[in-house]
Amino acid sequence: MYQFFVEPQQIDLECRRVVIRGKDVNHIKNVLRMKPGEEISVSDGRDQKEYRCGILELSEDRVLCELRFVKQEGVELPVKVFLFQGLPKGDKMELIVQKAVELGVHEIIPVVSGRCVVRLDEKKAGARVLRWQKIAEAAAKQSRRGIIPRVGEVISFRQAVRLASSMDLKIIPYELAEGMERTRELLEGLMPGQSVAVFIGPEGGFEEKEVQLASENGITPITLGRRILRTETAGIAVMSWITYLCE
Repeated sequence: MYQFFVEPQQIDLECRRVVIRGKDVNHIKNVLRMKPGEEISVSDGRDQKEYRCGILELSEDRVLCELRFVKQEGVELPVKVFLFQGLPKGDKMELIVQKAVELGVHEIIPVVSGRCVVRLDEKKAGARVLRWQKIAEAAAKQSRRGIIPRVGEVISFRQAVRLASSMDLKIIPYELAEGMERTRELLEGLMPGQSVAVFIGPEGGFEEKEVQLASENGITPITLGRRILRTETAGIAVMSWITYLCE
């Protein structure tokens, strides 16, 4: 079943009508070639309710739907995961955004650290973030998320450390960290409603001074096992672990 996001005012609970506007109209009509009577899923991107709708009519600028029922059970993780991802080379960030959204990430923050090969000026960074946000939206629709996770602006490592300071659990996978028991203890201690900051380095990992700065600010170095993971694998591994433990 296809899912679409709308603004809250486009859902009329009293009249049991939902109106879809914008780019999704063309997608429903001309790409998916959907017809009246077919069922879709709608979310307002703010709560965890899923609105099941049947298409009533299609016009040039809107799709009018009948609200059939509301699914109350939330699909979001009980914790909010903020992924601070070191900028990788090529199009790896697109894969990271897509898979992290599928696994339940709350927000993704691109980070420039010492070993990042990619250096973006303000214009390029803005264009990349817009691209990543579109990928996040598409992944949220595909995985039928209740929200569209935000992709934040590109920030420095120091800015990322400051931003994470108020979060409940802060971890930074590091190849020199030891003790899988500590990793397990930290992740298994997560409680519903808490926030989690996960720092993932670029190719080549974090510099020692960056890990030291993180540690001084309450970010705990952890290990993800005996094998060295690629930057596009590490975040997915942590998200998978959190998903398993929380759900």
